[in-house]
Amino acid sequence: MSSQTLWFATRGFGVVSLLLLTAIVVLGVAGVTRWRSARWPRFAVIGLHRNLTFLALVFIALHVLATVADGYAPISIFSAVVPFNSAYRPIWLGLGSVAFDLLLALTITSLLRARIGYRPWRTLHWLAYAAWPVALVHGLGTGTDGRLAWMQVVALASVACVVAAAFWRVGADRATARMRAGTTMAALAVPLAIGGWYLSGPARPGWAARAGTPRSLLPRAAPAALPAQPATTVTLPTHPFVGSFVGKVKESSPDSNGLVLVDISGRTSGGDSGVLWIRLQGQPVDGGGVQMTASGASYGPSSLPDAYVGKIVALQGNSIALDLRGTSNGLSLLVDLQINAATGSATGTVRGTPT
Repeated sequence: MSSQTLWFATRGFGVVSLLLLTAIVVLGVAGVTRWRSARWPRFAVIGLHRNLTFLALVFIALHVLATVADGYAPISIFSAVVPFNSAYRPIWLGLGSVAFDLLLALTITSLLRARIGYRPWRTLHWLAYAAWPVALVHGLGTGTDGRLAWMQVVALASVACVVAAAFWRVGADRATARMRAGTTMAALAVPLAIGGWYLSGPARPGWAARAGTPRSLLPRAAPAALPAQPATTVTLPTHPFVGSFVGKVKESSPDSNGLVLVDISGRTSGGDSGVLWIRLQGQPVDGGGVQMTASGASYGPSSLPDAYVGKIVALQGNSIALDLRGTSNGLSLLVDLQINAATGSATGTVRGTPT
């Protein structure tokens, strides 16, 4: 399975999981209020709620597996299950782990309901309501689509459904005055808190760095040594091209773990003119070269140098294959370099294929 396929699978499984959690909360409210109709008897509502919970666990597991298999970010199975220990956006990724653990605990206790008793089970059942906002914040804080319109629509629709269900619960005959007050406050406070956080965080530029993305995965602007270009209409490649590359190579000193950062930056010309930046992190090997552990890359015209952002998917000698992603399409680049270590310069060819 290609890296791009895994990337889309990760996003798709995550969004479906959020929608399933939203449906679980709404059906949970319907079950508490003992709602039923001629077409939907109460046992059908309860059965659908239980089955959607199992289905949500399946999609969350697929979301985790696709994320780990993609390898773009340094996320392990351990980090996906044990919260707040990942090197990649630890807080926001950790919230996803919390939501998964809460839903897993809810499912296990539901299966053991006859043994643990109704009252403890009902108390633990409130975990479902906690898992939903935690999963929503995880999706907006960890994902790469938080500022895109379609993701904003999904988030707003989920919030609207849960808030509507909460107010429906308030209006039910079985609701006590204390429950009405608490539910109303939560239904208003939680969306406002999430909305305020979103507007001051993921909705603003630079969130990737503030969220805790490793430096090696952050796109970089055009090299400072290159003269600034006047603003022009952005033209992205639409057909395969072959061009030449001229740039520089910089390698850092080993850090405390013995890892080095290698930066390659410069311009392409010929088949397509743009700014190319490649960074890889890894352990130096005998005879030259680096055993890569993480990477990042960006490419685009001078006016938008990070129009495409991605990573290295293959590295053999001085041949580098990049998988880059833009807002509407992808771009595969094969870069063949000739590096002059004495001067820190690099030249070569670039072959691009829009995807």
